[in-house]
Amino acid sequence: MTAALQMDDVHKWFGSHHVLDGFSLRVEPGEVVGLLGPNGCGKSTVLNIVCKLLSYDVGQVRLMGEPLNELSYRARGRVGLCTQNCALYPDLLPAENLHFFARLYGLSEKERKQRVAELMHRFELENFAATRVGQLSGGWQQRLHLAVSLIHQPKLLVLDEPTAAVDLEARMDLWRLIESLRDSGTTILLTSHHLAEAQRLCSRVALMRSGKVVAQGSVPELLARIPGQAVAKVQSKNNEAITQRALDLGWIVRQHAGQMRLLLPHDLSLREIVDALDGTQVSAVSVQPVTLEDAYLELVGDSALIG
Repeated sequence: MTAALQMDDVHKWFGSHHVLDGFSLRVEPGEVVGLLGPNGCGKSTVLNIVCKLLSYDVGQVRLMGEPLNELSYRARGRVGLCTQNCALYPDLLPAENLHFFARLYGLSEKERKQRVAELMHRFELENFAATRVGQLSGGWQQRLHLAVSLIHQPKLLVLDEPTAAVDLEARMDLWRLIESLRDSGTTILLTSHHLAEAQRLCSRVALMRSGKVVAQGSVPELLARIPGQAVAKVQSKNNEAITQRALDLGWIVRQHAGQMRLLLPHDLSLREIVDALDGTQVSAVSVQPVTLEDAYLELVGDSALIG
């Protein structure tokens, strides 16, 4: 099967700064692939290259099997982009924004009317048909922005932190919309700093560091690479005592942002953990199953390895 997106050994320099250092990624049709990594790792550069907003220096990029550098204007018609900053006209109505962008993509009058009606209904914008976009809440503006990115029925939808600038309730609504797109077979490349968002929405996740992918797989596959079945987060006045006791018990110790995280070889109750750490001046402890956050800290290397 031809990949929706194939990037092989891509390099990009900004002056002497090597932003992408052999970046490779494959996105299959119908997949939702999350691209995660710390600020400055090259995520935005990847998206800008895919959207043909930025050139690359070395490597190969293909959209639907065709070299990106040979697609020119047609490449933009194959990709839809929704960022955290809404690129909408605030003085226009929702449908007027949709019609405007449909014209930019060359849709006929018949196609425009059909797509605008479909998206106004699908994204529940009909109740705001007479409201200027600038008067909509941030969540509803972002909902419209997502609809605009789909107006030309792109082969690949690029979502660049689409929920970063909205409140929790609006974020949950956008998650449901993205899930409906995923379930209908839309191919999506997603970047996010919300690891719970990626864990919920993505069929596969690629973790980036220093301009390249350092680990990738489904969420269960990434979780399986964590040397533990559960994580205990511990606060104590004596971290050395906690560390020594955990190592004596065969537990793996990590520190991140000053917080101690104990990777447990099997599920333990909170009482069992407290009893095991008795005498080490524990002031607070919590336990939870491993999550994508733990895989990120473990595999991207944003935590201190102690044992």
